[in-house]
Amino acid sequence: MKFPRRNFLLLAAGVAALPGVSSIAWAQTYPSRPITMIAPFAAGGPTDTVARILADRMRRSLGQAIIVENVVGAGGSIGVGRVARSNPDGYTIVVGNWGTFVVIGAIYTLQYDLVKDFDPILPLVTEPTVVVAKKAHPAINLRELVAWLKANPGKGTMGTSGLGGPSHIFGMLFRQVTEADVQLVPYRGAGPAVQDLAAGQIDMMITGPTIVLALARAGTIKTFAVNNKTRLASAPEIPTVDEAGLPGLYFSVWHGLWAPKGTPKDVIAKLNAAASEALADETVKQRFADIGQDIWPRDGQTPAALAALQKAEIERWWPVVKSGGIKAQ
Repeated sequence: MKFPRRNFLLLAAGVAALPGVSSIAWAQTYPSRPITMIAPFAAGGPTDTVARILADRMRRSLGQAIIVENVVGAGGSIGVGRVARSNPDGYTIVVGNWGTFVVIGAIYTLQYDLVKDFDPILPLVTEPTVVVAKKAHPAINLRELVAWLKANPGKGTMGTSGLGGPSHIFGMLFRQVTEADVQLVPYRGAGPAVQDLAAGQIDMMITGPTIVLALARAGTIKTFAVNNKTRLASAPEIPTVDEAGLPGLYFSVWHGLWAPKGTPKDVIAKLNAAASEALADETVKQRFADIGQDIWPRDGQTPAALAALQKAEIERWWPVVKSGGIKAQ
């Protein structure tokens, strides 16, 4: 059968246009099914809590369920690696933190690149950390805690969220600054470590207020200091480290949202808008305030801001971590 030249040209033009049309239509219909949000630490920890608060509100903007999945192990690198290998279609994203998108790159030999294999969406929240201890610990303040650790070398135990996690790095620095011989006990996330702290199985932790303030208010654990220049608005009764006897020992952890590299820009924009809308919600703001999380300034909730933050933090912390000889075991 012979096609007239005019019909052939029209058909060829239509076929050539199909990829562009389908791409636009696909972006316009995104999301058309549930989204998986990876939290690379155990349930109950700070990252898991941030992810669940965010996902709960984002689903209203996106019109689809957002399923938080905990993929734990190796300082969060297993969960992050799963996202790096995922299809860049916007249906698998990750809530990461300072540990998973900065520190692990200086500790592990990763099968992915922390910068090149991800598309940043936006920074989310940041929080200082607090020094906490089990209820039965004899110390009643930070000075007494440090004195007890020095008087009992090798006997004190400090729980961490795992090798390379924020609480592990902060524990190393705490040990260097105080010259106290305290054992660092790794867990598969901060959640399980806090559970053992509340049960009296370990002596202390340095972790975010997200998962310890409720226990402190219930009298289940002791709080000694916040690692910040100012007190927490949500817990003004906790002194700063400056006030408690370890001036300048400031530790904070930020969280951000990433997608696999190559995710369409229109999809990144939709995810960014939904997350920003969530962070502006009064209920979400209050939930974060209640657990000591500060929401990132609105004008900084951009992919470029998260990329710049990650770059600056890598330049700052990699030399510190490497000089400390912290390696994967």
